[in-house]
Amino acid sequence: MRKSLILLISLLTLIPAVSFAADKVIIFAAASTTNMIDEVLAVYNKKGGNASGSYASSGALVKQIQSGAPAGIFISANQEWMDKLEEEGALENGTRQNLVGNKLVLITNKKNNNIKVDFSKKVDFASILKNEKLVIGAPESVPAGQYAKQAFTKLGYWDSLQKNIVTAANVRDVLSFVSRGEALLGVVFGTDAIADKNVTVVAEFPSNTHDDISYPVAVIKDNSNNEVKKLYNFLISDEAKKIYEKYGFKVY
Repeated sequence: MRKSLILLISLLTLIPAVSFAADKVIIFAAASTTNMIDEVLAVYNKKGGNASGSYASSGALVKQIQSGAPAGIFISANQEWMDKLEEEGALENGTRQNLVGNKLVLITNKKNNNIKVDFSKKVDFASILKNEKLVIGAPESVPAGQYAKQAFTKLGYWDSLQKNIVTAANVRDVLSFVSRGEALLGVVFGTDAIADKNVTVVAEFPSNTHDDISYPVAVIKDNSNNEVKKLYNFLISDEAKKIYEKYGFKVY
């Protein structure tokens, strides 16, 4: 009898924990939104919410969602990856909208204060880079890398840069390589450059050299519930938009 009672008490103590975990909402968000979304979630959780973020390249996150990962909400750094989920019927109807916008920049470590680039003139990347590396996100899965390829191609430098270009798994890895001095140049979003005191912006890519940089947000249909919808509504609220602006994002 005593053993049965102990077992019953043990099971009852587990119930709240299981229920709590079930209520937790996970946002799958592009790596470039890490600092911004972390702060948004901190504010939301202080109001009684229960949410966390999972960050990676948009392409990697979509593959996880397609494999059944428990994402309640997805924020992509481009339209293409969100398009894939919408085409598969994975999004809750009426929830897709543009959340924030960004710009594309060329960065270097702050110690390299002699590097100057002006995209309105011909840039001698061979003289600037020599045998050094230019790091970008992998274009096939990282939106910042895709935009970088578009921009360098439009400007006529893509082919000549191949001997210098190395790719990274996400845009925050690009930022880290440049911040640590392991690559001379890197291409990131403007908000990434703001987030790291060890890097400086060498130049901003003209907006007409790449697709518009907008971040769509949507609820994942299979994981939609009231808690997910509460968080989604907070993400598109005026209070959250003030946080986005604080981190340098364009607000729609």
